[in-house]
Amino acid sequence: MNVDPHATLEPSAWIRRWSHLVPAGARVLDVACGSGRHVRWFAARGARVTGVDRDRAAVEPLRALAEVVVANIENGPWPLAGARFDAVVCTNYLWRPLLPALVAAVDPGGMLLYETFAEGNASVGRPSNPDFLLRHGELLEAARTLRIVGYEDGFLEAPPRFVQRLVATRERTPPDPAWRLPLDPGAGPPAG
Repeated sequence: MNVDPHATLEPSAWIRRWSHLVPAGARVLDVACGSGRHVRWFAARGARVTGVDRDRAAVEPLRALAEVVVANIENGPWPLAGARFDAVVCTNYLWRPLLPALVAAVDPGGMLLYETFAEGNASVGRPSNPDFLLRHGELLEAARTLRIVGYEDGFLEAPPRFVQRLVATRERTPPDPAWRLPLDPGAGPPAG
């Protein structure tokens, strides 16, 4: 029996596995959130969640839990340009032109948690259109500016599907050396 992974309100096992890295109070973006299984998961853990999806009816019940943005992210501008989040979550969704914006939305110290269908999935079910299946290594390439914490590319049994999954962080950078005050080596220790 081929079960539609979109039809469940149970959070993805990948997201559950890595969500301990997202602290309570974090700003979380759930992209193509649908009925909000990950919106609900992170909101229940004290996160401040923003969900974006084009289906107004699906996201309406989420308004009590999260900020909801209704937008057609495939045929319109990215509605959160310039916004940054402590965690960006995307599952069972691929729109290649959006990948750079999702990576850019990860704040320093923040996480990208991504899982979607990959090449080979046409042999076991839907989606089967190559436009919606990641090519081998494509998710790694999209996140190349981030530090990869976890990555898998392969077949899952229940329901049967080929996926790529990634968790990556944007490392915090040390302060710019140009902002440091020069020390006078001849000045000696500070007076105490």
